[in-house]
Amino acid sequence: MTSLPPSASASAAEIAQAAQRMLDGELAAFPTETVYGLGADAENPQAVAKIYAAKGRPSNHPVIVHIAPQGDLSYWAAEVPQEARLLIDAFWPGPLTLILKRAPHIVDTVSGGQDSIGIRCPSHPVAQALLAAFAAGKPNGQGGVAAPSANKFGQVSPTRAEHVRSEFPEEVAAGMPVLEGGASDVGIESTILDLSRLDRGAGPVLLRPGHISAAQIEAVLGVQVFAPDAAAPRASGTLKAHYAPRTALELASDARLRDVVQGQGLPEGKVVVVAYGDRPDALDGRVQCRACPPIRRAMRRRSTGCCATWTSRATPASLCRRRLPPMTGTRSTTASAAPPPPSRWTRRICEARASRRQELPDPLHRLP
Repeated sequence: MTSLPPSASASAAEIAQAAQRMLDGELAAFPTETVYGLGADAENPQAVAKIYAAKGRPSNHPVIVHIAPQGDLSYWAAEVPQEARLLIDAFWPGPLTLILKRAPHIVDTVSGGQDSIGIRCPSHPVAQALLAAFAAGKPNGQGGVAAPSANKFGQVSPTRAEHVRSEFPEEVAAGMPVLEGGASDVGIESTILDLSRLDRGAGPVLLRPGHISAAQIEAVLGVQVFAPDAAAPRASGTLKAHYAPRTALELASDARLRDVVQGQGLPEGKVVVVAYGDRPDALDGRVQCRACPPIRRAMRRRSTGCCATWTSRATPASLCRRRLPPMTGTRSTTASAAPPPPSRWTRRICEARASRRQELPDPLHRLP
């Protein structure tokens, strides 16, 4: 667990205030190592309903319960299999959510009416301090915070406090605290693994890919991790239309990319280019070039027009996402995705002219 400089971290008083707000049945937003979360008391159905209302989230779509490192997992889960304990020892605190059988006394509001529950222990120091303060305010000392990503349902998840404030201006104006915690280290949602059906011969099942890979999980458990089956429980962030940016996205050819970075046909406003392979020798003066490790020959230029980020197939998408420059009026980092096969020269150009809230017709264009 890394500490944050004072300027990037919420104060103890702010954390205590946010914990009290949740104890009072209200919402609070806070940082985690994955993305920022919109939190409420997991045992208060009315408070959890406020999450769904603020996000515009379907009530049958589960949320993840976050607990402090000292929390008692058996309070939330009816059973804690040995597989879960092995993964907890290996990856908690961290970006891994475990789906377990829900304890009978835990309300099904957090699980979308299912008999399972998703539980995670985040590693971010502000999140851990908040969860500890919240649990301390509970009579039995067992506090869990239901917290999906702090964005409107289906939109891009926030990785900075200012993203949350721009997404929920009315809630912030009404007093919802947004705890500062700097940029999220991981920048993508947690891995979700289903262990709730092991007694029926199903699992472990990877419901949502994330920072912790199936290969890492298999290395700990010594068994294969399976893909979701028809009977798999619903899990947070697994709908077909999810994490969808409203920024126009263009899948471009080599020729189109060369034209853009040389200033030909460059759209008005800011543009982000995420490219896989070697950086071209010729770049327009308006282009600011950055590289994600382990790319060499990186260069930086002042620019008002375009930012080109070159990376390699070996560079994780989450790393690229964190290193892309901030864009005025939009979060365009979702342009950095895993390189689509088969060409090493496939490019993704993200045009960031419009506000995130402006609908754009036909946002995905495939060029020859």
